[in-house]
Amino acid sequence: MKVSVSQQQLAHGLGVVSRAVNPRSTLPVLGNILIATDEGRLRLSATNLELGITCWIPAQITEEGSVTMPARTFTDLISTFPNDTVVMNLDARTQTMTVRCGFNSTDIKGIDAQEFPPIPVPDLSAGVTLNMADFREMIQQVVFAASTDETRPVLQGVMTTIANNEVALAATDGFRISIRKLPLAAPFEKTYNLIIPARALSELARIAVDGDQTLTMNVPPGRGQVIFHLKNTEVVSQLIDGNFPDYRAIIPRSFKTHTVLSRGEFLNACKQAEIIARETNNVIRMEIKTNPDRPGEIKISAQAEQTGSSDVNLDANVDGEGITIAFNVRFLREVLDVVKTPSVVLETNAHNTPAILKPVGDDTFTHVIMPMHLG
Repeated sequence: MKVSVSQQQLAHGLGVVSRAVNPRSTLPVLGNILIATDEGRLRLSATNLELGITCWIPAQITEEGSVTMPARTFTDLISTFPNDTVVMNLDARTQTMTVRCGFNSTDIKGIDAQEFPPIPVPDLSAGVTLNMADFREMIQQVVFAASTDETRPVLQGVMTTIANNEVALAATDGFRISIRKLPLAAPFEKTYNLIIPARALSELARIAVDGDQTLTMNVPPGRGQVIFHLKNTEVVSQLIDGNFPDYRAIIPRSFKTHTVLSRGEFLNACKQAEIIARETNNVIRMEIKTNPDRPGEIKISAQAEQTGSSDVNLDANVDGEGITIAFNVRFLREVLDVVKTPSVVLETNAHNTPAILKPVGDDTFTHVIMPMHLG
């Protein structure tokens, strides 16, 4: 193999795929990045057997070939090079790659590409097409609610449902549920119910920055995998096997108190209260008060024996009964961070039943949050 590539494009491609490398694997080749010529381009791939990322970059190919290079060594080397042309020449007999850029010449020993796990090729004609910017926003509005508890692998995933020309994502850690829906741009006849690891979707959102493009989601039959195909990148993920909780049954259908307030003011109040509340398991108390002759009011308070106390008062439009309820303030902050509208509505029933927080004027996003015990 002999190829010439731009240092900037090679460094970017390595940065995209290296997130899938497993440096602690018992299989040495999984600590490597596959570098292969592919129909006039250079293909870079990495996998940890659960997540695989492939990226294609432009290249001048003098001689075809492939090899795997140690990810950290190769990536660190390329990052030190000037913005110039990188020439790579592989000695297939010794699996040694000579890498030249400017005045630098480095030899790196690789592992035969034949040892690298095969990366599946998607059938793009059978996939569902999604707008990249919309799907990226959907991912960002749900993945934060997925569990990080390895003893509950199903909750580490995002329930992804495609049915009735709509895609829906839902994630929960048992204390909150984030749900986002989106109509499909084009009709799609198949129905999918998939649990996709939250980490895989987070990586997809990190890569999918070109909002004007589309991506194709493909589910190869009988493989237990999902493939996301972008213009110059593919993300392959193993699916999580199991039964996702029936989150629809948990969503309250009616409310006694309906509170509308400014998202920005609410978020800022939560950030202030969190400074004190983080020493007491992030508990804050919210007093929602109604006033017959003027707008309602919310008092957000936090107390910590060692640090002090915090009180923030916010104006709100309150419809219904007054209520005092406690929440994990970090959970409130995280959902308010991903809401896009100027105003939000908080719907509550009692101090010990689930509440809903959602954007005003956008019925595609719903967040259910469990209250905490009022001490």
